[in-house]
Amino acid sequence: MVRRVFTLRLKPGGLEEYVRQHDQIWPELVAELTGQGVSELTIFERNGDLVVYCEATDYEAMDRVWASDVHDRWAKVMAPLIDVNDDNMVDAVPVTEIWHLDTGAAKA
Repeated sequence: MVRRVFTLRLKPGGLEEYVRQHDQIWPELVAELTGQGVSELTIFERNGDLVVYCEATDYEAMDRVWASDVHDRWAKVMAPLIDVNDDNMVDAVPVTEIWHLDTGAAKA
């Protein structure tokens, strides 16, 4: 299992709708995430900055999701809410993990 973390930036006033959309995530997007090996996806927010944390079977899992047709449609819905690149894709910037501790406490 690998972990990947990305940062995104919400447009002003976009948080409520962003959360609403994610609370109603499309089953076909969940199926794509699952099929590509993404087992967990968590999004944190602070002052308009989003931090996306995912666990997946391999490092490229999220790249495959982002290249899918269903994610293209999802990105169009999200585009008014978050910053996007010139190609209208989510402007997700990877964050490098520099330290991790797993004490095993949750497994006991």
